[in-house]
Formats: sequence, structure tokens, C-alpha cells
Amino acid sequence: MITIREYLKVKTLQEAWTANQKRSNRVLGGMGWMKMSSANVASVIDLTDLHLDKIEETEEEFIIGAMVSLRQFETHEGLNQYFCNAPKESMRHIVGIQFRNCATMGGSVWLRPGFSDPLTLLLSLDSQVELWVGKEESIFLPLADFCKQKRDNSILVAIHVKKDARKVAYQSFRNTETDFPVLTASVSKKDGIYRAAVGARPALALAIEADNVEELIKKAQELNYSSNIRASADYRKMLADVLIRRAVKELEEEK
Repeated sequence: MITIREYLKVKTLQEAWTANQKRSNRVLGGMGWMKMSSANVASVIDLTDLHLDKIEETEEEFIIGAMVSLRQFETHEGLNQYFCNAPKESMRHIVGIQFRNCATMGGSVWLRPGFSDPLTLLLSLDSQVELWVGKEESIFLPLADFCKQKRDNSILVAIHVKKDARKVAYQSFRNTETDFPVLTASVSKKDGIYRAAVGARPALALAIEADNVEELIKKAQELNYSSNIRASADYRKMLADVLIRRAVKELEEEK
């Protein structure tokens, strides 16, 4: 059970950042996972007045606000048209539409959980995070670098995804529909280079690159896999081979 003492609806990113410097405070998203935790929270920080719930498209990139819901990401025509319907595929197995209307992209990316489908997809693309770090400024980090960092008290503003003519395909395997994934894999290709992200190992997704499929799979086999109630490490390693090959086949069929 989570106990919240105070509700704080901020008006600026700086106000949100200042409030988030207290360890006992938490940023409030869609409450998809926070409500399942057990903690005493001094203040929850509501970002809904900061207008971070939009997906913007420019000539160079898509800008996905931290408060964009998983459902918005799933159904966005521009994203799906540009990225071969991979956004829709990465979302459609997550619990249900009601949940996806509440859970946010910011929560899925900021928490960096191993089971995150959108995080696996975004790692296979040319993605950056925009973070508010106080001092009235934002910084930009490649998503892969962000995933390697420990959580801090910055505020995730948006995810920026470059429009670089990259083809991409998303695959996941679940024991039952809407369950957490046993394994996730996303493969993209640009200028003859494959980039794959493998998640739910059950650890956080990692990205690898190679100029041919067999080398890509070899690198995927070298990742660390662990066992839990959903699958063994050996089974996950086998699935990585299968899902990557399926994704590559999709890429070839998109030509």
C-alpha cells in the first residue's frame, strides 16, 4: 500500500525539479506501477499542467512528451507510418486499453524496468531523452546512455526519436496474452547496419549492432540472461535467436 501525504500540482519544470530534490517526494505519472508499491510518500508531483502530453512531429524528429500515454503512442498515425507499425506492435499486448490510456511513456522510460516494451523499441531507434536538471535548462542524452545511469532527481521532459529513414520491426513473446513479456526484441536497419535491442532478459534492455544477421545474433547470445517464474535463462537465450530472426524477416518484407 502506498501512503501519500500531500498532492503538489506544479506550474513549471523548475518547480517540479525543485520539489523532486526531496527524496521523500515522487513524480506522479499515470500511477500504473506506483499504486502497486509500498511506500510513504511526502508529496506526489503532478506534471499535468506542464503540457507534456503531446507527440510533436518535425522534419527531423518525433518529440514524445513524458506525459504521453502508452495508448497515444500506440495509435499515433505519424509514428506508425514512419516506423512500420512497430509502435502499435510494441504496445498492443500491454495489459489492456484502459491501462494504456493511463500509463505514461515517461514512466515506462524513466523507471527503466526490464519488462518495458516501449523502452526496447526506443533503444533500437536513434532516441534521446530530454532531462530538466535545474538552472532553467535541459540536457539531452542518448537513451542508451540514460539507461546505464542510476536514477537521479532530474525531470524527464520528453523522448526525441530521429527520423533517419530507419526500418524497424518489433517482436515479443508472452506465456499468456497481456502478461509481462518473457522476452522482447526490436531490430532496426539503416545503411546496412542492424541495431537490435533485447529486453525482459529479465533485465533492462540492451542494444547491440552488427553489419550482418549472424553476427547480430551472436552478440545477442552473449548478453546475460536470467531465470524467473516466467522462463529459464536458457529458454530466453533461445528466444532471442528466434525473435531477432523474425524481426529481420519483417524488415526484409518491408522493402
